[in-house]
Amino acid sequence: MEKLKVMIVDDEDRMRKLVRDFLERQNYEVIEAADGEEAIDIFFKMKDISLILLDVMMPKMDGWQVCREIRQYSQVPIIMLTARADERDELLGFDLGVDEYISKPFSPKILVARVDAVLRRSGHAGSEDVVEAAGIRVDKTAHQVTIDGKPIELSFKEFELLSYFVENKGIALSREKILNAVWNYDYYGDARTIDTHVKKLRSKMGDKGNLIKTIWGMGYKFDPDGAEAK
Repeated sequence: MEKLKVMIVDDEDRMRKLVRDFLERQNYEVIEAADGEEAIDIFFKMKDISLILLDVMMPKMDGWQVCREIRQYSQVPIIMLTARADERDELLGFDLGVDEYISKPFSPKILVARVDAVLRRSGHAGSEDVVEAAGIRVDKTAHQVTIDGKPIELSFKEFELLSYFVENKGIALSREKILNAVWNYDYYGDARTIDTHVKKLRSKMGDKGNLIKTIWGMGYKFDPDGAEAK
């Protein structure tokens, strides 16, 4: 079986080597880039990179700009790495379409676990399921969503979130349950992570976004037979 390619983008040689060693033990092929410009060049030349680990503070082109450039053409999963545990940075990352956000220093084993989780839930998961409700069709194999036959563009995490909602239609889901199911690890953030993604998902779904109901003090429910969401 061909190894999945993961690109680590960081200007610190030591950090790249540390991450590379742990990922290679898990049978990933690792590509390294020492700055943002090199990362862009490699990504568009190779075209088969499965996931990007992207540092924020780098020379020539920082991680935010790299993310912006890539998101114009690709929804490849991106895990952002940063030494700044700043909520504004985290929210900016999600706005740009970042799928995960990890603050330095971090455990390499935890990082690998998150890489595994993201790739399992991406197009590499091998699922052939198609789930549908209220005119919303989620094709996990093709990683595509259509609403009343019209395709909509979602980030990786938005796609996973919508899939989970549709699969659990009519069920009230706590934020903790959503984090465990969609992010697939113990996330030590707060409810704003989910709320930010739900807000963006609703806006992209148009009128059908109203089917994602807020359960005050608990979480959310996808109600295909319901009226407008709160």
